[in-house]
Amino acid sequence: MIFDKVKKFVVVLDSPEDDAPPVFSSGDTVSGKVLLDLVADAKVESVKLHAGGFAKVHWTESRSAGSSTAYTQNYSDEVEYINLKETLLQTDNGMLNVLPAGRHEFPFTFQLPENLVTSFEGKHGCVRYWVKAKLHRPWSTVKKTKKEFTVIEPIDINTPELLAPQAGTKEKIAHAWYCNLGQVSVTAKIDRKGYIPGEVMPIFAEIDNCTSRTVVPKAAIIQSQTFIVRGTLKQKKSVVATLSGDSIPAGKRENWHGRALKIPPLGPSILQCRIIRVEYSLKICIEIPGSSKLLLELPLVIGTIPLHSFGSRTSSVGSQYSVNLEWLRVTVPGQPEPPPEYSSIVSEDEVQHILSPPRHASMGCILEGPYYAYIQEFRNRPPPLYSEIDPNPPAPEIRPRCMTC
Repeated sequence: MIFDKVKKFVVVLDSPEDDAPPVFSSGDTVSGKVLLDLVADAKVESVKLHAGGFAKVHWTESRSAGSSTAYTQNYSDEVEYINLKETLLQTDNGMLNVLPAGRHEFPFTFQLPENLVTSFEGKHGCVRYWVKAKLHRPWSTVKKTKKEFTVIEPIDINTPELLAPQAGTKEKIAHAWYCNLGQVSVTAKIDRKGYIPGEVMPIFAEIDNCTSRTVVPKAAIIQSQTFIVRGTLKQKKSVVATLSGDSIPAGKRENWHGRALKIPPLGPSILQCRIIRVEYSLKICIEIPGSSKLLLELPLVIGTIPLHSFGSRTSSVGSQYSVNLEWLRVTVPGQPEPPPEYSSIVSEDEVQHILSPPRHASMGCILEGPYYAYIQEFRNRPPPLYSEIDPNPPAPEIRPRCMTC
């Protein structure tokens, strides 16, 4: 039979590392070959290549229309990113190609378009990229092979937006049935918005428990998958990392001076796809027995490009400061004794002035941020005041004596 003549028919992609699958980004060149191994001579009409990539969303919802009638509503949408076709071998003047027994290679090369989306597999949708090859022979079914590849769009966390600290505060009056248990509040801060997997994120927080119950603070990284079809949303949230704090008795206060939470292996954020979004957040949760939880959420972006050397120095400076209690008061954690209140040294107007540094055209926006003012305070001191009367006048000039006089 004809199909018995084909021993192997596969697509092989070139990779810089032999033992690692290839990973590409927008604009990259994809190269490889289609391998055909024949055990006997075979007539071949053509070998065709098809590279594709798409984002697809699909889910169903059951609807009730009366006491006995129900129907199912389908939601689906698709976005195409790649659709390239190429013929690697074809008939010449209507004559079939007769390939001898043995190994045959058909190389190919194509360039990925711009603005691709990172590969993704979710509950109600996916983003996939692949290369297909088809072998057409007379009087035989078409033989197909498929090879998927991964696309990861780079997200550089060395941008002003992702290097900016994130902070928030929240409070609530806890109730159990009709009893007022008192107020609980939380203030939290992280040194930046962007992280990459494997990094340790220090969390600075203060929990003030003015209730009559013992509360338990926790922190978690939440992944949110959002699927969109014509304005209808389907969302799935999952916890990908957790951190538990110590119990806080009634009327007590707890401080987190950089509690470490490691970023687990995660796919990067997907923010540019029309039908699929993958977002992350840090959620601070205060569990109150007998009452609903107090939740504070700070946005995160999981990137792919780590901090540069300058970004690391900025982060190290920033990690020395934490939000202490009443919003934006800066202290240095980890000292044997607490420092004096910031408000007793600097007025509120000065705080607002310090935290809003001027824009410097020579450096662009790379140094913008709350900690730029503190660095510049010691680096560029103002020149002394000018006076028309010199307090240290130079000595009067003395005419040199002539050696012959």
